Amino acid sequence: MRIGVPKEIKNHEYRVGMTPAAVREVVARGHEVWIETQAGSGIGMDDTVYAAAGARIAATAVDVFDRAELIVKVKEPQAVERARLQPHHTLFTYLHLAPDPDQTRDLLKSGATCIAYETVTSANGGLPLLAPMSEVAGRMSIQAGATALEKTHGGLGLLLAGVPGVEAGKVVILGGGVVGTNAATVAVGIGAQVTVIDKSVDALRRLNAQFGGHVQTVYSTQHAIETHVHDADLVIGGVLIPGAAAPKLITRAMLGLMRKGAVIVDVAIDQGGCCETSHATTHADPVYVVEGIVHYCVANMPGGVPRTSTFALNNVTLPFILQLADHGPVAAMRADPHLLAGLNVARGRVTNRGVADALGLVYHDPHAVLANLPAAA
Repeated sequence: MRIGVPKEIKNHEYRVGMTPAAVREVVARGHEVWIETQAGSGIGMDDTVYAAAGARIAATAVDVFDRAELIVKVKEPQAVERARLQPHHTLFTYLHLAPDPDQTRDLLKSGATCIAYETVTSANGGLPLLAPMSEVAGRMSIQAGATALEKTHGGLGLLLAGVPGVEAGKVVILGGGVVGTNAATVAVGIGAQVTVIDKSVDALRRLNAQFGGHVQTVYSTQHAIETHVHDADLVIGGVLIPGAAAPKLITRAMLGLMRKGAVIVDVAIDQGGCCETSHATTHADPVYVVEGIVHYCVANMPGGVPRTSTFALNNVTLPFILQLADHGPVAAMRADPHLLAGLNVARGRVTNRGVADALGLVYHDPHAVLANLPAAA
């Protein structure tokens, strides 16, 4: 199979879809890998390293799309990239379609088969291709929040860790999943006061066992969220409904209850955000202020640490890339229900119920859609 890896073009996105080590594994199985020139420069891997691993270097992104059957990326395709997709293409990347009708429309129009990292599942019910980036984003959320709390960024002028004789900052984390757990790990590590709110009692038990008295766990109700957000210096939004839009847990009215200069880091912004006043920002311009509250809503947080993020991502995507290349996308998805769960769009149809419901589109059963596609597609 011919696999294409274009250079990422989203604002301040430096990750790359495949590392040289991943390329070497794929090429050893008899497949071709076309890498756009300098696609790996953001992680310190130049064309010579990729060529030594067996990749073929393409001069432009157009060349990559023209040659490839399977397109491997990191972030959702931008408009110019979506225009290059054809029905024979299979796209394997993060998509986050629920809050993005324009992208969804373009992917449907393209006729391509589009598999989203974030909805691929595992045998234990997890999201293995989302987990490493959630780990990175969760840990980064405390760094980003601590910086945003500085006065020069519009924050309270508060040191999250405190100092002897001065109270540490209060961190409230909405969601006790992978993002929330990793955010709590860093927040506890620097000595902040940490509260995690979640509607899963099992998640709260796990967090209590992991952190003991260092983290307060609270069952999620509207009253609990309002009460704890009111006192927070830093709120981390880490809720997730796979494939669907994030629930709006923090309303505009709640901002008026918060201390001016407090910070919200909305890690759920890829799925539309869990704060009513959130909108996506970039690493170039990461924060804005609403009602005196600093909002940090960078939609590709792990892109700020691209080397760590790329290697962590490739560790989990490589087995699926090999499945898709070795067997062909249709046969691979027919054989693996967890990979099939990643199918969001195929041949002009939406095959993920969360996406369909969020955008008011017709849902098509992915098994039925695959049944009408040739095994080699």
